Amino acid sequence: MQKIILASKSPRRKQLLEWAQIPFESESSEADESYPDGLLPHEVAIHIAKDKALVVQQSHNFKGIKLPVLAADTIVVLNNEIIGKPHNRSDAIKILQKLSGKKHLVITGVVILFGKKEVVFADSSEVEFHEITDEQIEFYVDTYNPFDKAGAYAIQEWIGVVGIKGINGDFYNVMGLPISRVVMELQKMEK
Repeated sequence: MQKIILASKSPRRKQLLEWAQIPFESESSEADESYPDGLLPHEVAIHIAKDKALVVQQSHNFKGIKLPVLAADTIVVLNNEIIGKPHNRSDAIKILQKLSGKKHLVITGVVILFGKKEVVFADSSEVEFHEITDEQIEFYVDTYNPFDKAGAYAIQEWIGVVGIKGINGDFYNVMGLPISRVVMELQKMEK
């Protein structure tokens, strides 16, 4: 498969690309993660991902490098409310208390730009947590520091192992990238 540029420094997204054996280089995107009012949650994830991809694509076009740029943004949605990344320890604890015992959506917006070609999609997975005690939540937050994670958790960490009751959808989407769909879209783009 052709080499791509991942517009992210996320260790989880890098790991998923490595597992899929997609050659890539990673570049952090300094895109603004704000979005206009009135967007639906999946539109928010796509909007942010597209901004990330455009920033990196423009930087590479300036340097004369022509490779596909892949960007993604993952959000957590509970009762139609977008739950972002926690600001601090107490915010992370409050977020996890809200998610405890409930189902929520994890939506990842994905954008792949290559020349004039553009692939845009969002993937959703439903995640349900068991009731999680305050002691478990505090242990997780203090041990794993989930301050860079939407919804204040990572499914592949301790809280996912002991706290998740069920998942309906792509597990890897919850990790931050629906990798099987990304592979399919990249293969189509090469044709």
